[in-house]
Parts: sequence; structure tokens; C-alpha cells
Amino acid sequence: MSFDLIVKGGILPDGKTADIAIAGERIVAIEPGIDAEAGRIVDATGNLVAPPLVDPHFHMDATLSYGLPRINASGTLLEGIALWGELKPLLTHEAVKERALAYCDWAVSMGLLAIRSHVDVCDDRLLAVEALLEVKKEVAPYIDLQLVAFPQDGFYRSPNARENTIRALDMGLDIVGGIPHFERTMADGTRSVTELCGIAAERGLMVDMHCDETDDPNSRHIEQLAYEAQRLGLQGRVNGSHLTSMHSMDNYYVSKLLPLIAEAGVSACPNPLINIVIQGRHDTYPKRRGMTRVPEMLEAGIKVGFGQDCVLDPWYPLGTADMLDVAFMGLHVAQMTSPADMRRCFDMVTRTNAEIMGLDDYGLEVGNKASLVVLDAGNPVEAIRLRPERLCVVAKGKVVAERTQQKTRLSLPDRPNEVWRRHQAG
Repeated sequence: MSFDLIVKGGILPDGKTADIAIAGERIVAIEPGIDAEAGRIVDATGNLVAPPLVDPHFHMDATLSYGLPRINASGTLLEGIALWGELKPLLTHEAVKERALAYCDWAVSMGLLAIRSHVDVCDDRLLAVEALLEVKKEVAPYIDLQLVAFPQDGFYRSPNARENTIRALDMGLDIVGGIPHFERTMADGTRSVTELCGIAAERGLMVDMHCDETDDPNSRHIEQLAYEAQRLGLQGRVNGSHLTSMHSMDNYYVSKLLPLIAEAGVSACPNPLINIVIQGRHDTYPKRRGMTRVPEMLEAGIKVGFGQDCVLDPWYPLGTADMLDVAFMGLHVAQMTSPADMRRCFDMVTRTNAEIMGLDDYGLEVGNKASLVVLDAGNPVEAIRLRPERLCVVAKGKVVAERTQQKTRLSLPDRPNEVWRRHQAG
């Protein structure tokens, strides 16, 4: 028997050691000691072999535009939106596409092989929509890219946003988005949730809505989103992103809200890196942390993943396309430091995010898509601690990125001269 590729000796996320045999774009065997010929052997001995990292919340039309036409001086969400409004008329099809493809290269190098990107539809040219549809097609051999029709300036607040949202969906965008907290009134925000969910139901599409990305505890559009998901039979197809107002809500109200979200099958996607720097900017002390109630939502049975959101754009001046950075920050802010919770944070940027995106054939199982990443770590918790090198990235059966294992050599008297950051307790 012969295979196209065998990844040998890797440690799976559950702690078992196994070889993974790949034929074409599929995993055909996972078992110890596969003795067979292969077009290529990848030696993963002692290293973590995991399914690819997944980002269910990103803005690829804005990425890598930091400093254009100026920098967000206040660091606030609202200045970021205003700054994006200044940049939009200056965008060109070529620049949007070039930056998006550069980001996709970064993503592949980090083992990030599935991304959901919101695309602003409030520019009547729909320039970014056209550019990112081209990017989606070009990266399809190695990245699963989903595109959300996102009326950044408000579905009702922006004069042509409703018409443009429909146009963008007709052009081939995958998912219906929204931003109810940015409408002119709470009532308009609520109305926008209802209409946008109706559009999704009519077209058989998923919904991913920026929801309550504010410090205002009275921004409660997630309640309407959960209601519409249940009313329209959209359970399992709706995601609420950010949900930061929940960190300021009355605890009694939240005790009612969380079961409603769980009943409606609505998932949640906080974005730790962005939420903690954008939110709480008007606070003195104590300063609010900025991220939503992740442990409480998990306890209520709500599916929760972590998103990257931004890299080098009007809202965030940093970022590396590394979802392990996101998990690392999320773990700290949510105070999820038990062994089980830390392991869960790894799942949140892999398996759970894939579930939120509705990805088919994801994961290290026979018959699934042969996409995986070999990390210079011994287990998922160590991977979050170290954010280590991605030694090998396989996308749909093909090796698409490789790195060498790094060591530091010291010259110290009477001390070993090699330093490894890896350490497995017990």
C-alpha cells in the first residue's frame, strides 16, 4: 500500500501518539506505526499534531492598512470606524486584494487555514466585495474563506446599506452580517436584527452579527438576535460577535439572557485582543476588562469561540495571524487557568471555531479533509503557553509551509548550552 503523505510519530491533541496517512485530499488512516510507502514522510516525532487553527471573525478588507490615512489616536471603536470611513474612498481593488493575499500568506505560515471575514458593503462601489471574492477563489486550494456581507456604517443608518447588502449577497457573499448597536436608535438596531435575520432565512444563509460591541449595559441586541434565531428556525446558524456590553449588564438580567441564547442555539465569538484594548476607554478606575462573560456562557451551554478580528488596521496596531496569541490572551482575560479550561481554550481556536463556521470534514479523523499543523509543543496547553513554531502545515493533502525547530545556545560556565522552552510536567 502506498500513500501520498504520512505524518509520523506525532502527538495528537488527546495525548495519543499516531501516524497519519493521507491520500489525495483525505485522511485515510490514523494508527500507530503505519508501515507503508509514501510520496513524502513528515517526521513529527514528539511534536503536537493538531487540526488547523480557525478564525471565525476577521476584517480582511481592512487588514494591513495601519496608518492609512492616519492612526487611531484615541484607540476607540468609534474613531476606528470614522478612520475606516476616511480610508474607504481611497481604497483600490488592487490594494485590498494585495493586502488580503499577504495576510493569507501569514495565516498559512501560522497554520490558520479557515477564516471568516466580514466585508464592508457600505461603499457603493462594492470594491472590497469584488476583491475578496477573487481572493477567496485564489486561496481556495489551501484556505477555507467565508465572507460576510457587513453593513459597517449601519443597515439603516447608511443610506444605501440595505440595497448594497442585497447586492453583495447576490454577488456571492456567504453570510448575513449586521451592526445593530451602531444604528441611530436602539429601536432601529432591533429592527435591523429582525430584517437581516429574515433575509438570511429567506436565502438559507447563516448569520454573523457584530452585537453590542459597547460598554453600554443597555445595548441588548443579543436578546433580539436569540429571539429571531428561534422564531425563524435558524438555530445553529447564528453567531453573535463581541457581545462586550454583557460585561457591564446587571447580573439578574444576564441570568435570564444566557439561557435564552443557549435555547436559540446562538454561538458567541469574543475577540480578546481587540475587546480589551477597544473597550473601557471611557473608564477611569476600576477599568472594565472589555471582554464578555466567557466562562459563564460556557457554563450555560453556549458554544463560544475566540476570534482575531483585526491585524494592523484602524482598530488594532498589532497582530500576527496567530490564533494561539488569541487563545493566550483570552485565557488570561477570562481567568481560565485550570488545566481543563486551558485545554478548552485550545479547542476554542480549533474545533469550536470550526463548528461556528459550519466547516465540513474538519478534524483529525479518517475520511476528513487532510489539513493539519505540526507544532513544536508536546500538548495543547503547552502550545498556548509557548505559541511555538509551526514546523509543518498541511492543507488539503499538500505541505504548504515548513519551519525548522529552534534552539537557543548559551555560553555560560558550568551550565548546559541548550535551552528548550518546552516542559511537560509529570
